Amino acid sequence: MIANIAALLYLASGVLFILSLRGLSSPETARKGARNGMIGMAIAIGTTLWVLFGREALDGMTMGIIVGGLAVGGIIGAIIAQRIPMTAMPQLVAAFHSLVGLAAVCVAAAAYYAPESFGIGFAGAINIVSIIELSLGSAIGALTFSGSVIAFAKLNGNMSGAPILLPARHLLNIAIAAAIVALVVMMVQTGGAEPWMFITLTVLAFVLGVTLIIPIGGADMPVVVSMLNSYSGWAAAALGFTLENTALIITGALVGSSGAILSYIMCKGMNRSFISVILGGFGGEEAAAGGDAGPAKPVKIGSADDAAFIMKNASKVIIVPGYGMAVAQAQHALKEMAELLKEEGVDVSYAIHPVAGRMPGHMNVLLAEAQVPYDEVFELEDINSEFAQADVAFVIGANDVTNPDAETNSASPIYGMPVLKVWNAKTVFFIKRSLASGYAGVENPLFFRDNTMMLLSDAKKMVENIVKSF
Repeated sequence: MIANIAALLYLASGVLFILSLRGLSSPETARKGARNGMIGMAIAIGTTLWVLFGREALDGMTMGIIVGGLAVGGIIGAIIAQRIPMTAMPQLVAAFHSLVGLAAVCVAAAAYYAPESFGIGFAGAINIVSIIELSLGSAIGALTFSGSVIAFAKLNGNMSGAPILLPARHLLNIAIAAAIVALVVMMVQTGGAEPWMFITLTVLAFVLGVTLIIPIGGADMPVVVSMLNSYSGWAAAALGFTLENTALIITGALVGSSGAILSYIMCKGMNRSFISVILGGFGGEEAAAGGDAGPAKPVKIGSADDAAFIMKNASKVIIVPGYGMAVAQAQHALKEMAELLKEEGVDVSYAIHPVAGRMPGHMNVLLAEAQVPYDEVFELEDINSEFAQADVAFVIGANDVTNPDAETNSASPIYGMPVLKVWNAKTVFFIKRSLASGYAGVENPLFFRDNTMMLLSDAKKMVENIVKSF
């Protein structure tokens, strides 16, 4: 009876997770989607506790450890959620992915060392299907953990965002992957009787996560974040079968498939194949491409007064936010500037590139935090044609996604990447700290165009000065 009720409750939580994912597909329904996800998770956790505590064999100490773990994790999560700035959201997501991967490794290890507790066999005689499931869960989880740690370090500035190219890295990765597959086959043949195989498999997967992510440059980080998200989902789904947990299977499949689809969308937005991202080597820090040596071509340098005068007398202004806005935390000042422009009768809208920032939807999240109306925010394909009718394109720290070389220079590394055609506006204001190249490590000829005026400053300070000039 308990098992049947638990199955129904897990199914209900799975349905709520599906509704959550659907809600998160739009800013207008994102709050509702997040609420459905939280309710679904509460049902899943509550059902698990109910089933566990209903077992007479469960001693008080074990119950205390479970409840204590939930309390500690919940408190830490609540504190982090309250204190973390929105600009640090990409590295937070990467950090949370690492915890999901580590949890998968722990569950797989528990199932391997105590198979009778999971109903999958006995020590040294685990059934074949379960061996494959827990091996995959541990391998993918370990890869997700170490890869996410590297992604966090790159995003957080603890490690260089430039590609770190290991010698013969492709051969090394292939060799490690082949060794993991061989160990899975050996575990199936031996019924999991040799613990060293499971341990070696997991350690190799940890190493593979590092060697896979280290060569990937900062320009590909949005793809990496969604890719690791997908990996964590597949690890959870694999272990869901071992645990015979419907909620875990559904949740893992949802996260895995949605992360994979998002990775594809990100790759399409960068004109990059998924394989080329995995092979790495594209994108680095600004310093990697010349630093602040200055331009070799004439460039127009403007001021806050120039920008305020021209925008105040414009009829249509399109704002293009990028990572520079996130670093400077300029979204609130930008919202204030836009409101003042609207009071002057100026038509204001926002153009969002799918890979602007360091994770999918990064700019949307920051603008939502500043309470920018959703109906003023447009995706690339919906607003690109509007730049030709705009008096001003106001670019705030969005470098690579506005580079005209993506359309005109076949020799450029970003050639073919869909970009925002800001250069079609009558005037382009470009806020940037310097004239250095962007995260992809390529020069942006937009800086030197006749209709471009560079506003060299911290993004927040410049926008605040423009507001004062109004």
